[in-house]
Amino acid sequence: MTRVGIIGGTGYTGGELARLLCTHPDVEIAAMTSRQNVGARVQDVHTYLRGYVDLEFTEKISDTKDLDFVFVATPHGVAMKEVPALMDQGIKAIDLSGDYRLKDVDVYQEWYGHEHTDLENLEKAEYGLPEFFRDKLKGADLVANPGCYATSIILACGPLLKAGVVDEEIIVDAKSGTSGAGMVPAVRTHHSTCGETIIPYSVGKHRHTPEIEMAVDRFAGSHTQVTFIPQLIPIVRGILSSCYFNLKKDLTQEEVDGIYEKQYGGETFVHHVQDPSIRAVVASNHAQTASKVIGKKVVSFGVLDNLVKGASGQAVQCMNLMLGLDEKTGLNVPGLGV
Repeated sequence: MTRVGIIGGTGYTGGELARLLCTHPDVEIAAMTSRQNVGARVQDVHTYLRGYVDLEFTEKISDTKDLDFVFVATPHGVAMKEVPALMDQGIKAIDLSGDYRLKDVDVYQEWYGHEHTDLENLEKAEYGLPEFFRDKLKGADLVANPGCYATSIILACGPLLKAGVVDEEIIVDAKSGTSGAGMVPAVRTHHSTCGETIIPYSVGKHRHTPEIEMAVDRFAGSHTQVTFIPQLIPIVRGILSSCYFNLKKDLTQEEVDGIYEKQYGGETFVHHVQDPSIRAVVASNHAQTASKVIGKKVVSFGVLDNLVKGASGQAVQCMNLMLGLDEKTGLNVPGLGV
């Protein structure tokens, strides 16, 4: 049984990790930290975990002994302070923030606004998107969990770029539910602000932009230019990313669909469908892609639950691979559908 700790246990991703892990057959949740709720029972803060997680929040993960694995579910800048001690103790870890995603420290400082202080482990961290980098995740000690937008976009774009059938300039129109902004209240996510409207935000400066470019560059073989327009919509969970390309040559719909089937036909959690739907994947680790050829252009879609396949579910999938388990363990349930 693997003893697991969660740093940042009161946020949406920390709570979602606990929800997924509390019934995992090979895992015991041994610790959850929270600066605001030290000493409080987890089930009193996350009432949906009543009867499933019998723990009190601690201030530091070091207060718990004999951990085998730790998830760091904190804002950026925190993980790079926590991870070195975990690595020194031989504890495997997954960072759900952006601290270990970008290999170029200058790019990290430009987009996150501060210097990276753990260059040694940054070099070692693997990028946690199993459908493309599964072999590198098996047995890894440290994984950088991808961002939610980034996951939906890379899943949509990756097959076409790998096949070399589209230009390297991509326009992405992406829409996300309000849980993607985290638990701390803000003016933009206040219900009276976002409840009956669509709000573009961080256009040209969203921190997932360099992450998306870094990942898709690995498929394209050259630098990819991503124009990323994120938008907030009045739902709680879910992302729909629409990605627009120019085709390098004429392709039929059947040929484009075949590219996606080749990539995802054997995957458990990513499905190429005719009509993608957020409701089909909500509360699950499943994602959907779709593609539509329109003359000399093609639009590809990526759909997922931002808290599961876009965050905590993908982290559990990566954990399974890191521990040599079946990657479906604890995750193989369908979306809600309605």
